[in-house]
Amino acid sequence: MANRHGVGAALLGAALMTATVACGAGEEGGGRTPPPLPAASDTGATGGVTTGAAPGASGASTGASTGAGETNVTPAAPRTLVTGLAVPWAIAFLPGGDALVTERESARLLRVTPRGQVHEAGVIEGVSASGEGGLLGVAVSPRYAADHFVFVYFTAQNDNRIVRYRYDERLSDRRVIVSGIPKGAIHNGGRLAFGPDGYLYASTGETGERGMAQDRSSLGGKILRMTVDGRPAPGNPFGTLVWTYGHRNVQGLAWDDRGHMYATEFGQNTYDEINLIEKGHNYGWPEVEGVSGRPGYTDPLLTWSTAEASPSGLAYARGALWAGALRGERLWRVPVDASGRVGRPTALFTGEYGRLRAVAAAPGGTLWVSTSNQDGRGSPRDGDDRILVVRPS
Repeated sequence: MANRHGVGAALLGAALMTATVACGAGEEGGGRTPPPLPAASDTGATGGVTTGAAPGASGASTGASTGAGETNVTPAAPRTLVTGLAVPWAIAFLPGGDALVTERESARLLRVTPRGQVHEAGVIEGVSASGEGGLLGVAVSPRYAADHFVFVYFTAQNDNRIVRYRYDERLSDRRVIVSGIPKGAIHNGGRLAFGPDGYLYASTGETGERGMAQDRSSLGGKILRMTVDGRPAPGNPFGTLVWTYGHRNVQGLAWDDRGHMYATEFGQNTYDEINLIEKGHNYGWPEVEGVSGRPGYTDPLLTWSTAEASPSGLAYARGALWAGALRGERLWRVPVDASGRVGRPTALFTGEYGRLRAVAAAPGGTLWVSTSNQDGRGSPRDGDDRILVVRPS
């Protein structure tokens, strides 16, 4: 399999790399006691905005536009929608515009309105919140008006699993659709998202056991693709749930308006990544970190130093990918062209809001971005954790 995505990116990244501090031993952090349900906030976020590609970010050599001709790539300061959350990990929107938000340690599934009102939709039973595990991803069925299905990914006592519920003001009809996903103190993956093909995708980590990423019989270190009943989706490359493999810890999934699929991935010592995800491809871990040019492995579209990223949530809006950085404490804007190639990234809001986790495209054209300063690795600010509303430009 030819490598065709990131050779130019690798050369630029190697020349500009400014930090090689490991983030692999613990990308997330420990837990805290959840606060009471928060109230809506009318406070608008203020502060400086950092623009332009940071020194360690690569991607401008891949052939995409680097921003020439873009008149305003810097959005206005985010608006704070809600405060007082506890490690909000994932955001998924219901058809009416409300969002379902998971809290990692509390196991609460919250319903948040566009006006910032917060209600508890339910507490997910069986969640074992330790290390980087807990209640992680959430997804809403694209046929929600007919089936009322919502899906959550969480760490249980002995594994990570995906559970389906019916949700109509309350959770009911619980059904475990996938179990046996390896769990660990680190690298649990956890993102859920429906693709434009109508199938459910899930990201899993290799839990620190590197070898399972290359083992196609293991569910760890993979991107999975399934039906709403948890069966392998038609067309899966190996006849199993596995869609792609060779991943270390993917926590962001997104599609552009042409159907290209992208994923953010935590590196270990040197390179965090955005990858263009293609059926059956091997993304190299643990044999490769970053770009290798080696046959059989698919190179990333873009790499960062681990200090600048530790990328988690990912969304697509207005011709760009938007990636939340935990350790990097910034929101990355990455332009993409019609072929799925990337231009030069722009770092936004660096250090203004701390660790950024979930990034989700809202029905009205905004982005909802959650902070993760209560996760044991951040420095909580007054009102943390919060959901910010960003109007992309």
